[in-house]
Amino acid sequence: MSSLINVKIIGGLGALFMLIGGFVSATIGVLSFIGFIMVFIAVKMIADETKEKAIFDNYLYAFIACIIAIVALVSIAFIVLASVGGVQFFYDLQNMAMSEPLEIWNTIQPVLFGIIAGFLVFWIIVVIASLFIRKSFNLIAEKTGVKMFATAGLLFFIGVITAIVLVGILILIVAMIIEIIAFFSLPDKLPEKQIKE
Repeated sequence: MSSLINVKIIGGLGALFMLIGGFVSATIGVLSFIGFIMVFIAVKMIADETKEKAIFDNYLYAFIACIIAIVALVSIAFIVLASVGGVQFFYDLQNMAMSEPLEIWNTIQPVLFGIIAGFLVFWIIVVIASLFIRKSFNLIAEKTGVKMFATAGLLFFIGVITAIVLVGILILIVAMIIEIIAFFSLPDKLPEKQIKE
């Protein structure tokens, strides 16, 4: 018989820390990071218990995709800033006469389009990451019988897609709350029929 008691505690608290850290990320960003590591460990433990490697693999792919998204965003921001003269751009913009809006627009246009392009690339990669999270959570739901994981995975996916119009932020908060409940709803023992031989 397999035990999920530790997974409930580690995953549930980890998801809770991620949610709390998300609200106060400016001061307790480390709490979100610790929470993420705890959820990462919990997902790995579930994959080991169920002998379903794809559970962890999909979550790992989501993590890698998020790292790529962050690197892409920072790289694009650096390239855009370098292409307009670096920090000097902001000094030039500050000294520009406000009576010439066309000149100001022509100056900030490349930066604005660069920022939009950066966030668009970031968003697309994070959408891909959310697909992997959904796959991982669907498998957890299937193997543990806790269907709330599938709901959380779907809401993460919808939330990321709609985050570009801000309504997705609320959906992501709901997804995180359901994820917490799902972890704490795990059975103490995995159903025997769900364990791969």
